[in-house]
Amino acid sequence: MIDQFLEGNKIFIEKDYKENREHYLSLSRSQSPKTLWIGCADSRVAPERITNANAGEIFIHRNIANVVPVHDWNFASVLEYAVAHLKVHNIVICGHSECGGIKALDKDMPDSYIPLWLNNAIEAKTRVDARLPPPKTTEEAKQRLTEMEKENVHLQIEHLRTYPLVKKAESEGKVKIYGLYYILETGILEEIK
Repeated sequence: MIDQFLEGNKIFIEKDYKENREHYLSLSRSQSPKTLWIGCADSRVAPERITNANAGEIFIHRNIANVVPVHDWNFASVLEYAVAHLKVHNIVICGHSECGGIKALDKDMPDSYIPLWLNNAIEAKTRVDARLPPPKTTEEAKQRLTEMEKENVHLQIEHLRTYPLVKKAESEGKVKIYGLYYILETGILEEIK
């Protein structure tokens, strides 16, 4: 696999880096992304690919189920750096279809860490289950999953707004917060209101 990555890097250098050398050289000196992207670690949902963004345009934090944990130093340091130092103008939380993390909310898992992490998303399941009857068909089960994935984006935006630096930046009009949802089956990225 490493050989494949190194070969891929050679292709990147020939097809992209050399053609955009000045852009990459400027990125070697500093970065000024306009957006902090909080997304799922799912390998099928690469932010730069699904948005056609260039290197340096998005500051990215990814984890299982695009969670915004309320008490996590790793996340908080990324958030603080993005808002206070990089001065991003936008914060995006992006969920996606067929999210394994959200599917796991319905499972009793023997794992040590994943269930603890997913406690940050369990309220999304609770909210959807309060709105929808238990699914009776495959289609209803798929719709419930989609609702949970989208509700999780809303929940994580609520978590994001508990951070004082986000509250302040948003109230001063320095930051806008967006929820997005990526549909694997179609490639479509849609805004969640």
